[in-house]
Formats: sequence, C-alpha cells, structure tokens
Amino acid sequence: MAKAPKNAISPTREEDYPEWYQQVIKAADLAENSAARGCMVIKPWGWGIWENIQKALDKKIKDTGHENAYFPLFIPLSFLEREAKHVEGFAKECAVVTHHRLEAEEGKLIPKGELEEPLVVRPTSETIIGDAFSRWVQSYRDLPLLINQWANVVRWEMRPRMFLRTAEFLWQEGHTAHVGENEAREEVDLALEMYRELLEDFLAVPVIKGEKTEAERFPGAVSTLCIEAMMQDRKALQAGTSHYMGTNFAEACGIRYLDESGALEHAHTTSWGVSTRLIGGLIMVHSDDDGLRVPPKISPKHAVILPVIPKEELRGEVLEYTSKLHKELKELSYNGSDLIVQHDTRDLRGGEKSWQWIKKGIPLRIEVGPRDIESDSVVLFRRDKASKDKLVLKREELSKKLPAILDEIQANYFKQAKAYKKENTTSDIVDLEQLKEYFTPKNKKKPEIHGGFVLAPYDENKKSEEILNEFKVTVRCIPLEQDGKSEKCIVTGAETNKKAILAKAY
Repeated sequence: MAKAPKNAISPTREEDYPEWYQQVIKAADLAENSAARGCMVIKPWGWGIWENIQKALDKKIKDTGHENAYFPLFIPLSFLEREAKHVEGFAKECAVVTHHRLEAEEGKLIPKGELEEPLVVRPTSETIIGDAFSRWVQSYRDLPLLINQWANVVRWEMRPRMFLRTAEFLWQEGHTAHVGENEAREEVDLALEMYRELLEDFLAVPVIKGEKTEAERFPGAVSTLCIEAMMQDRKALQAGTSHYMGTNFAEACGIRYLDESGALEHAHTTSWGVSTRLIGGLIMVHSDDDGLRVPPKISPKHAVILPVIPKEELRGEVLEYTSKLHKELKELSYNGSDLIVQHDTRDLRGGEKSWQWIKKGIPLRIEVGPRDIESDSVVLFRRDKASKDKLVLKREELSKKLPAILDEIQANYFKQAKAYKKENTTSDIVDLEQLKEYFTPKNKKKPEIHGGFVLAPYDENKKSEEILNEFKVTVRCIPLEQDGKSEKCIVTGAETNKKAILAKAY
C-alpha cells in the first residue's frame, strides 16, 4: 500500500470547517453543482446513500399503515393564499411559473403565453394535498387518512450549500387527516419517533427530540416537533420535523367529515418530513480529515476487494482468487439484505485505488496479494480505524466474521458521535453574559470552531429570541423530556419551568 498522505482532505476540519465540508463531498464523489444556480447533481455514491435512507424510512412508513402517493409539482397560486401564515412563511422562497411557451425573437427565446393563474413550483404540499383530501374525506369512516409522498421541492435559496441548502432538494412528506386532536398528536409523535430511529439506528446520528418555539414553528402549524443533531463544528442541524396543524389547513382546504352523530366537522391534519440534508448531516457528524465515513447500514457498498498485483505475470492468479472470494462474499447477508461487495479490478496503482475508497467512506477494504493467497488469507482495513490499522484473517474466518464486524463499525460511529455530543453539551451556563462568551469565537480566524449545545432555563417570548439573534444563537428546541423545576430564564431572568437547547445552527 502506498504511503498515506498527511491528510487526504485539505483543508482539515480545524483549519477551515466549511471548506473541509465541500472538499469531503468532492473527494467522496457524492455530488457536484449544476448549471442551474443553487441546484446539484447527486452522483452515484451520493444517490446510493439516499436510496438506502429512503429504503429504511419507507419501510417504517409503510409498516405504520401509511401509503405512498404522488401529487403535482405545480400548485395554483390561489391555493397558497388560502392559509395566511403558510403563504407568508414561504412567499420569499417560491419559484413561480407565469408563462407556458417560448418564442424566438431576434435570436432570443422570449416567454409567451401568460398563464391565467400563476403556478408555484412545489415548496411544500399542504395546500395541494389538502385539496385532494377535501374530495377523499366525506365521513368519519374515511379517517384516519395516512398518506406519504417522495418528491422534489423548490425553495429559492440565496446562499446554497450542497445537501444543506439547495434551491431544489429531495424529501418525503407525510400528510395525514384525523377525527380529533388526540389522534393527530399521536401521529405527530409517531412520525418523530420514526425519524429518531432512522437517525440513530441507521445513520448512527444521536438526536434530541423537542418542540420548536412559536418563532421557529412551521408556517400555519399549531405545534412543530423536531429532532436536532450536533455537527463536528458544534452547530445544530435540524434533521427532521413533524407538525400538528390543528384544523387550520382543513378549514382552508375544506377537509370536512360527517361524524357518527351526523354533524359536519373539520379534520385535524399533520405533516412531517426529512430531506437530502440528512446526507449533509451524515458528512458533518461522521467524516474525518481522510474523507467520508458511511455507517454500514446506509452505505451503498459494504466492502471492496482490492487485488494487489506486484507483477503482471501474477495478475491471472490473483484475479482468479479474488473473483472466487467476491462470489463467496456476495452470498452473505447483512442487516436483512444482501451484502454488497465491489471487486475493484481497475488498472490503477494500489495506493491510489485504496485512498479513493477511504475518501468515499466504504466500511471495509479487503486486500489480497500473492503472499495472502499462499496462506489463504486476506488483509482487512476498517474505516472506523486508522488507515494503516489492519487485520489478517483466514478466508474462511472472513465470511463468518464480516457481518459482525460491520455491526461493530455501525455501533462505533454512533458511540463516537454520542460521546462528542455529550462532551459539547453543557448546563453550566447560568446567565446571559456567560452565554455570549460561550458562543463568541476566541480565535477570530476560525469563527466556526466554538460553542456547542447549551441546556438552560428559558422563558419563550419575542424579546428573548431577539436578544439571542444578536449573537446568532437560536432556540433549537424545548426538549420533550423536562424536569419541571422552576428556575430563572438565562436570557431575561423571568421564572420558567422549561429548559431549552440553545445553539448556533445551519
């Protein structure tokens, strides 16, 4: 194996965290910017991660009784106007179609054929799905209505960053209708728990479950629950949200049903979603200065076999052995599915090939050369260990141990991320001055490397949030688990029995 570079990714996390993030994406060949500003091309390795996230979550969604459907990309402008808070919340981010054809004039294409009503390119689907629900729901017997869709959305982003904030991104959005508030709120809790399981059990990302303040609430919702995760620059990332809409959208869209007594009632609705920003979170939680690290449960491939061919005359012997090994390993299973193994026979130098896979974050690399063949052994490298750490296993042992080793890697990633979050979460900040100091960079050249999560007493009001915004801190959530103890708000000093997670965020 070729001598390892000092750092495969430059700059390092400590030197320039935002640029490190971009370089990890490039080195792992996850995605690239497209010709359309603010949009991205998701390349096969990045798409493979999204497919596995989608597969895991889609199973949870269907196992809980929801069904997939699809709704239009275009939403009549009048639909958004039905719910005042909703349209106000999304108005600045909307892309709008106003014409239906192009005509050539003096060598240029000019929009012609103005639409009678402009169409908004889907920023979210509450109103267009609400319109469908108003036809589908007539009686209490039609409820609950449990629908999910996998789709793309457009929110015009002025400061794009791949996977975190792009003008177009992919997501799932669940939309449900219920006979009453209790049932709807149970749905909101169910969706949030699905997201927690997805993040912690599959992406190996520890999260905090909580409720958003009124200022951070989804436009038009009665309440918004969320999961928040800590990145390696100690900023928060909102990783998923679940909203109780009350009857706001039912009243706006006309979703009504006859109850058992024959009275006409408005349904209680919910919506909930996660998006491709989970891949951005995955990068920032697990990656290191050698590149991406992908938890095995969502990795596009679990292992790669790297033939080591020191002399051309040995090529046939080595490839014959590694081909048989490849066939054997493909018959194994991991996490309820086939084990995915790549046999990399490309004509590249061994060190270059190996480092490409390290930067992609593949969980296991398996090297086999002539000496290994003599002893019927392989050399195993784990991505959760240092790049030079290796384990020599007999070929027979490899087949027996591979699934268990992948489980160890999955568990290690979660353990490391959980320890990092705990280490950088404090409840020792007692007043506003200490809070400001905690979030003020000590090194002006590295302003992104400071702070963390502060758990503190918090009295929710507009003035408190304005004060926090002065030093770019937000209330990430009011954790669902509270001790109920009455204390003084860290911002205003008012008595409160609630604690909040305060942090800088993406």
